[in-house]
Amino acid sequence: MTLVVSETRNGSLDRTTWEVIAAAQTLGLPIKVLIIGVGVEDLAKEISGFDVAEVIVARHVLLESYTADGYIAALAEVVSKESPDRIFLAHTYQSRDFAPRLAAKLNRAIVTDCVGIKKGEPTSFVRPMFQGKLHADILPLGDNPHLITFQVGAFRSDKLIRGTTAAPVTHLDVRIGPGIIRQRAEAPFQESRHEVDLSKAKRIVAVGRGIKSQEHIALAQKLAQMLDAEIAASRPICDAGWLPMDRQVGSSGQTVQPKLYVALGISGAIQHLVGMKGSGTIVAINKDKDAPIFEVADYGVLGDLFEVIPALMDELEH
Repeated sequence: MTLVVSETRNGSLDRTTWEVIAAAQTLGLPIKVLIIGVGVEDLAKEISGFDVAEVIVARHVLLESYTADGYIAALAEVVSKESPDRIFLAHTYQSRDFAPRLAAKLNRAIVTDCVGIKKGEPTSFVRPMFQGKLHADILPLGDNPHLITFQVGAFRSDKLIRGTTAAPVTHLDVRIGPGIIRQRAEAPFQESRHEVDLSKAKRIVAVGRGIKSQEHIALAQKLAQMLDAEIAASRPICDAGWLPMDRQVGSSGQTVQPKLYVALGISGAIQHLVGMKGSGTIVAINKDKDAPIFEVADYGVLGDLFEVIPALMDELEH
């Protein structure tokens, strides 16, 4: 059984929760989803509509606000009661705060920032190594449960499988003794607010250094308008001030999962791929046949974007 630890934010389920459930569903094994907190019954009901075996709500007045101490105490009790084979979490600021300590408390292996699963006997997990220059298959050793965190965007939430009937919701009043919570809750970490939320875009046209100069951005913007898409960019474009930082896609920008992602003159550095590889259909236009972007593209056009884009727009007009 896989135990998925959900994450809530401002009274709602964080989108990473759905991604991790989708990752667990690829195993084809029973899944239980854990929600920690107070007043989260509506969220539990929301999860119960998907193909999971059970939703567990861990409750205690001291869990109303997140603390690593509280989460570790609650999770340790749930793990003792449920005996899962593995624990899946999103690789977020919050899980990075408590998951390593939980692994140490349980004396179990933890594999972080994974981007894939290789099913088998035993199952291994894929994670980037050496700043993304290669991917390694990691086989956690030792007794179950193993803790696995998944990179944001590694799995697509729109691949979630709905259940034929609602999963049962179980409430567990966990025991948290006096003095366990040694931390004082503060406002959670907030990522910088973006004027443009690219994560909600259905189509994106992104430009890289192959666009050559700021004056050529207009060409990409015209293509974006014809596709009813948002314009985005790799980091060098935003660093140069050619487009606002809100338009940056990648590890230091926004993570996106549009149905269509058109990459214009983007080589495909790992920092950029991290932010867009979960896209539905990726179209790459680049004149460098060895550009890494072609490794993740569904369609690749080897050619000069200043010749390809006008031809593409001409086809769209007709």
